[in-house]
Amino acid sequence: MMTTKLAIGDQVRVTQQVPRQPLGGGPMSAEVVGEVVKFDQVKTGSWYAHSKDDKLWLERLVLRKPDGEIVHLNLDQHSSVEVTRAGSAS
Repeated sequence: MMTTKLAIGDQVRVTQQVPRQPLGGGPMSAEVVGEVVKFDQVKTGSWYAHSKDDKLWLERLVLRKPDGEIVHLNLDQHSSVEVTRAGSAS
């Protein structure tokens, strides 16, 4: 999960990896670069014992790519977020 505080306007590079067995082709990874539009923890409808409100919480990140496309990402332990440029303070 995230260890860095993200701010709206930060430029980030997010690398997400899906672990797979070597016979299945090994791990797959994808990279997205963009500007942070929104970052928060959101409660899902899934039940998860001993968690806040007994629900599963996910870290969700919304990015705007340089071409204007909006990307919604669910971050997990296989996600790496690198701030490439801090946003301007408003």
